Amino acid sequence: MLTLEFGILEFDPSWIGSWTQRSWVSWKSRPGCELFSIVVFGSIVNEGYLNSASEGEEFCIYNRNPNACSYGVAVGVLAFLTCLLYLALDVYFPQISSVKDRKKAVLSDIGVSAFWAFLWFVGFCYLANQWQVSKPKDNPLNEGTDAARAAIAFSFFSIFTWSLTAALAVRRFKDLSFQEEYSTLFPASAQP
Repeated sequence: MLTLEFGILEFDPSWIGSWTQRSWVSWKSRPGCELFSIVVFGSIVNEGYLNSASEGEEFCIYNRNPNACSYGVAVGVLAFLTCLLYLALDVYFPQISSVKDRKKAVLSDIGVSAFWAFLWFVGFCYLANQWQVSKPKDNPLNEGTDAARAAIAFSFFSIFTWSLTAALAVRRFKDLSFQEEYSTLFPASAQP
């Protein structure tokens, strides 16, 4: 069944679960993480390496430091894969019946999001520092400078998006704690 209701795709095969408005709202709990990761690693992969006419091999635009480019690409790709993993968890989350299992999923989301916010902070500082000490003679035609600046800017934005994701997960954890307390105080079997 594939229908379009109020601009939201509803997809319900038996082997994958359901893609409903609730799943769409939970997907929005990851604001821009995927997009920012793609921009960072895409801009470094596309224009982060330059070829010199006098040298035979390419070098990283960030102060000729290959570790800076490698770090940006690695963090971008791994953050994108993490976003996809937690997007799948967000879609599957309503089907988890145990409150304890839901709590474990949300706690992992809090920890992973905080960890990625820290990694993006390190990445922003590292790329900005290497860009600051880059020598203009290494890139006289200013090739790839916009891509390098975009990677730095979106690394900075990623700090806040992952921090916001961790904050939203903390709010979800508080809601789950309330649900657990409510279910212990008022069990479903006690109703007439």
